[in-house]
Amino acid sequence: MKLVEGTSYFSCGDGDTVIFIHGVGLDKSMWGGQVAGLSPHYQVISYDMLGHGDSQNPTENATLDDYADQLERLIVHLELDKPVTIVGFSMGGLVARAFALKYQHRVAKLVVLNSVFNRTKAQRENVLSRCIEVEQFGPIANVDAAIDRWFSKEYRGANPAQIKSFRERIVTNNKIGYLRTYQLFGQSDNYGFGIIEKITVPTLISTGDLDIGSTPAMAYDMARRMPNAKVIILEEQRHMMVVEAPSLVNDMLMDFLSHQKEQVTLQEVANGA
Repeated sequence: MKLVEGTSYFSCGDGDTVIFIHGVGLDKSMWGGQVAGLSPHYQVISYDMLGHGDSQNPTENATLDDYADQLERLIVHLELDKPVTIVGFSMGGLVARAFALKYQHRVAKLVVLNSVFNRTKAQRENVLSRCIEVEQFGPIANVDAAIDRWFSKEYRGANPAQIKSFRERIVTNNKIGYLRTYQLFGQSDNYGFGIIEKITVPTLISTGDLDIGSTPAMAYDMARRMPNAKVIILEEQRHMMVVEAPSLVNDMLMDFLSHQKEQVTLQEVANGA
């Protein structure tokens, strides 16, 4: 672990750079399966977003641009002159979108995993109600319900130690950093809604068909608005598919990264829906 300008990060491997951004309440360690699978082929970097792990808290009125700026400062520090691949999970997918809009010259490819877009009124009210609970009770407020949504019953039963570790990671978050990030997550699903088509780099959008918070419908809706996006829905996978099925996710990432050009038409995306 290294710390620079208030950001904690991890780096290993050689080759083209792939940067991973975690979700709300988690930290850079969630990418262990991807680090193991991709680091023999790429330089892999994971870092703690603002308000998480060993990184500094966001300011009181922080926006997604502030989270994107954090990543830009890290890239500048690491002197990464060539465009990189950005992989964002859940809240990290929102940050990845914000970064691609603000610093597109930095981005070679974009991967958005299990991330929200254009929630329905009911979906938005649900997540905002959880924000109120977090404000009242802190990170412990809805942790058990979250783990039930994120992991399959079979995985929870077979991996109690790992589930316990995830729970402890969430409940021990800095209360202020967690709340500010969770509120931003709850309010920012439509960030860049009218300009998302400006993200022209090859983009992979993926989620699990059993992910009830970051749904396949959201993935297809996002992809239809982007000129160079493709969608892959992983069967029988919930929200935490990067942890529950790392080999499946890694195969998908390696296939996407190994192709120099990805071009999927809107008609192809529509057919996939």
